Order: sequence, then C-alpha cells, then structure tokens
Amino acid sequence: MATGRVKAFWSPLHLLHRAAQRADSLFACHVAPTHLTPRQFVVLQAVSQADGLNQTAIMSATGIDRSSTAELVRRLVSMGLLQRRRARRDARSYAVRLTREGRQALSSGERAACTTDNVLLSLVPSVQRAAFVEALEAIAMG
Repeated sequence: MATGRVKAFWSPLHLLHRAAQRADSLFACHVAPTHLTPRQFVVLQAVSQADGLNQTAIMSATGIDRSSTAELVRRLVSMGLLQRRRARRDARSYAVRLTREGRQALSSGERAACTTDNVLLSLVPSVQRAAFVEALEAIAMG
C-alpha cells in the first residue's frame, strides 16, 4: 500500500528537523504574549541560572554559536528582557542580567516549554517516553 511519502523524508535528519519545527510551533502557540522564540527562552534560562554571565558563558551553557548568541543577547537587550554592563574583571566583556521584564518573560516561557513538552511527549507511547528522551539527549550531547 503506497503512502505517497518519499523514503528520504523518513531519514533521521529530516525527522529531527520536522520534530524541531513542530516543537517550535507548539512553543510559539503557548508563549504569547511575550512572543519569545525557543532560542531566546533558552538564553533567558541560562542567564537566570547564573546572573552576570558573559556571552561566551551563555554560548557554552546553551550550545548556540557565538554570532547567534551575540544577536540573541542584542535582541533581548533591545526588548528590555536583558541588560548588559561591562564586566568588572574584564572591560572587554559584558555581564548579562535578567531585567524584571525578563523574569516575567522567563516565567511565561517556562509555562510554554512545560506545555510544549507535555504535548510532544503525549505523541510518544508512554512506555517509550523515557527511551525517547534518552535518545534525544544522546543525539544532542553526542
């Protein structure tokens, strides 16, 4: 029985891409009115866990590349969610902190991430969920 699907669409690369698109879309539906992207949210999370991080530390904590991290921080500063100040120990570096608005956006993002996680995991049979999460972690950390 033909399904009309091309075999290439079932490659792990394509499936991971499609799963990421689905996750991003679900997150966007649940994060309003802040309109954070998942990457902006993960930067806010990293900064909340260690206030005063520099962009290199944010990059290490999130796995986001250097130029994207710089752009994300710049955008979050312009949105009023983060503030940057010159670091005391190294004037070439900026210490990044959450603002009050950033804490509120983080809270909204945490609720959206939790809802998104629950929806995504509900699509996986319950007996396979732990293995699914472990497999994703192996891929992400590999």
